[in-house]
Amino acid sequence: MTEKDQQDTQSEKSNITTNDSDKNSVNEEVVITNQPTELSISELKSELEETKQNLAEYEEKLKYSLADFQNLQRKTQSDMENGINLKIDKLLLEFLTIYDDLFLAKKVLADEKSDVSGLVSIVKNMNSLLLEYKVTPINALGEIFNPNFHEAVSVVEDSSLDDGTITKEIRKGYISHNRVIRPTIVEISKKLKLDNNLHGE
Repeated sequence: MTEKDQQDTQSEKSNITTNDSDKNSVNEEVVITNQPTELSISELKSELEETKQNLAEYEEKLKYSLADFQNLQRKTQSDMENGINLKIDKLLLEFLTIYDDLFLAKKVLADEKSDVSGLVSIVKNMNSLLLEYKVTPINALGEIFNPNFHEAVSVVEDSSLDDGTITKEIRKGYISHNRVIRPTIVEISKKLKLDNNLHGE
């Protein structure tokens, strides 16, 4: 066999080996491709149901957390407003005490025929300030006693008036933004009880 023939024979063997290797590679690829890599439908359904349940639980927890947060927010806001209102009310009470003193001084000096023009101007300015901050007097005279707005310190018998009618304002009360800064101190009426024996009955 010539050298050329030997080379051809080796080349053919090499080609056969390469072809066999390629076939094996293709077979391996087919085998790998045919291996099951996906979950079955029943498993997917089961996972979906579990996910739905978890989602529902998280939604409930989120709702409760949101409700708690809103309640806390409202309480914090309310506490802040109450704290501010208490400080404002305290300041207003001190202001009203000074206002009462000036108003009384003006009245006394006016009764003595003294010059009260300076006090009149001060009281007028204080009235404007109270009005600006929506602090208004509580109407009492002639009204029926209301413990939310009035404080009774004396009673007068009067058969011509209904029980609890306010006959006198002893100290003016004030209200601001639907809050009673201080109640009006009043005198109220009470009907006379007639003794039937006096009429011989």
